[in-house]
Amino acid sequence: MFSLDTFKTYSRAVAFGAAAISAIALTGPAKAAPVQLFPFFPPLPVMTAPQPYQPYQAPTYQAAPSEDQDVAETPARFRRQTVSYATREAPGTIIIDTPNTYLYYVLGGGQAIRYGIGVGRDGFTWSGTQSVTKKAEWPDWTPPPEMIQRQPYLPRHMAGGPGNPLGARAMYLGGTVYRIHGTNAPDTIGKHVSSGCIRLTNDDVSDLYSRVSVGTKVIVLPMTERRAELR
Repeated sequence: MFSLDTFKTYSRAVAFGAAAISAIALTGPAKAAPVQLFPFFPPLPVMTAPQPYQPYQAPTYQAAPSEDQDVAETPARFRRQTVSYATREAPGTIIIDTPNTYLYYVLGGGQAIRYGIGVGRDGFTWSGTQSVTKKAEWPDWTPPPEMIQRQPYLPRHMAGGPGNPLGARAMYLGGTVYRIHGTNAPDTIGKHVSSGCIRLTNDDVSDLYSRVSVGTKVIVLPMTERRAELR
């Protein structure tokens, strides 16, 4: 049966619980921990608003220079081609037709490979016979002292590479300061612009370089000796 002592014990427990709850409430919100009503359920995930759809954009890349760039910028008559060419020089000889801005690589049998070239400007042309004494791929450029004197703003040395004025290949002529070399300015082919060097497009100089060996004979014709073939 429900006795008086049991009722008193129960009453004291209820009173103690009420006092405890009142004490927690009086400590204020700064110190009270939130009461979880249903501790046996895991908390619900935080919901965020959906983000607007963003279409995929592929990364952009800078296109590599085309290998046909030189050809596209060179007039047709200065593009590399096999032509009829009468000469007594042995196959493998290089003949530079300065006034017509052509370089011939003699094949023999009345034929030669003709390349368009850039040559020395007024006052810087020369003529004579030399030989290839050195070959270099992507050569460094060290302007000779006389060029520095004329153009003091030039660098004293430039490492080889696409921005180097000597271009992709160079063939050095005897003990002179002159070279047959490539160029990073293909629009100068067919013009009298250099300080005496012979320049070809990078594509053409690479082709010539593969045919030429050290010791190859090079004949540079003077400005007064013009040939008939201008096709």
